[in-house]
Amino acid sequence: ISIGDLAFFSCSSLTSMMISASVTSIGERAFSGCPNLEEIIVSADNPVYSSLDGVLYNKNQTELLKWPDKKWSVTIPESVTSIGYGAFSDCSGLTSVTIPESVMSIGKMAFLSCEGLTTITLPESLTSVDSYAFRLCSSLTSVTIPNLVATIGFGAFEDCSSLASVTIGESVTSIGDNAFAGCNRLE
Repeated sequence: ISIGDLAFFSCSSLTSMMISASVTSIGERAFSGCPNLEEIIVSADNPVYSSLDGVLYNKNQTELLKWPDKKWSVTIPESVTSIGYGAFSDCSGLTSVTIPESVMSIGKMAFLSCEGLTTITLPESLTSVDSYAFRLCSSLTSVTIPNLVATIGFGAFEDCSSLASVTIGESVTSIGDNAFAGCNRLE
């Protein structure tokens, strides 16, 4: 009934995961660091989780919970309003993401260690970027924080070593400690 935090972390041979109807709790980053994971399939009878095209969501698909590391083409449905804790973490082959206008929040560690990510388009609807959301995205070169964002979390862009340009929207009232630490090219 429960899959714990980091339960399958770094399972390099894992390619597919089937979540039964009885699973009602999945811990943080349970499937992170699985470079060959292509799909997560959830039983249609599961009361808490669902899947679409091999991607893990909450039941009504308003929160994207885990994008498989091997799935490099990204289309996020318009039903999604939040990107969950570690949802894309360790997707090293991911190079570009456009987040739809329906998304209002990006959770902790959402894109942590996406080393191949060069381009991210954040929606104007976005209101928060949580802690470590883009930490260690070493290929990310520029980012524009939309106007509705009020807070940029602790270490949000920490160690983004290629980040040279950041445009911060007019509503930002709080930038967490180390938000841009280790961004040596940032001018």
